[in-house]
Amino acid sequence: MVFSLLAVVLDNTILNVAIKTIADPVHGLGATQSELEWAMNSYTLVFAGLLFTFGVLGDRYGRKRMLMVGMVLFGLASLASAYAQDPMQLIAARALMGLGGAAIMPATLAIISNVFPIHERGKAIGIWAGGVGIAVAIGPITGGLLLEHFWWGSVFLVNVPIVLVGLVLIATIVPDSKDPNKAGLDPVGVLLSILGLISLVYGIVRISDLGTVADVSVIVPSLLGLAILAAFVWYESRIDHPAFDVRNFRNAGFSTAIATVGLVFFAAMGVMFFLAFYWQIVRNYSPLQSGALVLPFAAAQLIFAPQSARMVQKYGARAVGTVAMLVITLALTSYAFVQVDTPIWMLLALGFVQGAAMANIMPPATTAIMNALPREKAGVGSSMSNVVRQVGGTLGIAILGAILSASYRSDMEGKVAALPEQLRHVVTESISGAAGVAGHLGPRGASLLDAANAAFVTGIHWAALGSAFVALVGTLVVARWMPGKAASVDAAVIKAETEKEAAVV
Repeated sequence: MVFSLLAVVLDNTILNVAIKTIADPVHGLGATQSELEWAMNSYTLVFAGLLFTFGVLGDRYGRKRMLMVGMVLFGLASLASAYAQDPMQLIAARALMGLGGAAIMPATLAIISNVFPIHERGKAIGIWAGGVGIAVAIGPITGGLLLEHFWWGSVFLVNVPIVLVGLVLIATIVPDSKDPNKAGLDPVGVLLSILGLISLVYGIVRISDLGTVADVSVIVPSLLGLAILAAFVWYESRIDHPAFDVRNFRNAGFSTAIATVGLVFFAAMGVMFFLAFYWQIVRNYSPLQSGALVLPFAAAQLIFAPQSARMVQKYGARAVGTVAMLVITLALTSYAFVQVDTPIWMLLALGFVQGAAMANIMPPATTAIMNALPREKAGVGSSMSNVVRQVGGTLGIAILGAILSASYRSDMEGKVAALPEQLRHVVTESISGAAGVAGHLGPRGASLLDAANAAFVTGIHWAALGSAFVALVGTLVVARWMPGKAASVDAAVIKAETEKEAAVV
């Protein structure tokens, strides 16, 4: 399961390193910042929208089967991404990768929940989450090495051998499981969720493009998306076989864990996405060097995630989660003090602290989600966890990107008057555009790039403060509603699971 997860997470971390290259009009596709965000968001939207479907299909027809289908789709879509000829083809291929990822992710957690008994599940999920640390560590380094020796498409082509090995391992090692109770499918609910999510996030991403909320292309899609999602919740609460059972939110521990996952990824992913620009453009590091700079964050995930279950057992989910969320809040606040010339060791230490904190909140929250549902609904539980994780990250990138873009444009508008009119829009649209223009201006470009770097760093400050505020909200949610030590796992669930295990024996 960790190896299967590796394919999905590895791809996204590699893409962060390849952003600058893909934006290059000579060595890449000449993608704009908005197109780069959509290369991320097209994957996430398809992934999140279809998690419900694949979670239900896995429970109904077999999780091993869905896992293998997902790996095949992911491998084929990786080939299509590698050989994309323009940004739109890349965005479409990334959407197909999201289709494969939607089949892979819920199956991995569902299989773990069915293989491991409830008293061992927390540790197993901690190791599963530690696999994220492995992928985060391997991805940027691998991406950097590939970009130094091959063309940008090689960062997607590397997924193919992982998929092939994964298919062999799944076929020979993984046991199959399914829900013995055949429930009907929910095509209406799935369609509502897809339309609602796409419409809402499209409206938010338009804020990044325009730098303003007061535009019809922002307001209409956002309100339409919220209305569709409200209809989705209403519909799902009234049918017998919902793809997303909203009645599970009556469980306080489940609701708190779901909210925590969404808030953490909202707060963290936006800042991590824009740090890729900071490393490669502001600090002028190569893709390989930028990848190496992620290692402390990844190492902390790898070290602390497998130990999180022991911490929860000793101190309780509420205490561990509250401290972890508070540390995340402080770490994100610290990015508001980052400058163009901040010593690298400080940023590496900050990444390690943030990684350690996330490793002590995500596995316990995921375990709480999986423990709140019966084993036969493990696919649906995994879907709920991962859709909130992915949508939270998407919204974080979009909203924090809007804050950063608005700040950057505001700072740069008064500094491009001397440029030809056709270059002003390119420079004020994104720091990638400013770097490209500065490279063609010779000695005169140095001052322009300095101004763009300063404006971008100021934008990071505002985005960091926004992310820290969201993390603070998460801290308050965990401190108020996360179950304490005695109630970390519902006693009725433990009793039911224990009786089932005894019956099997």
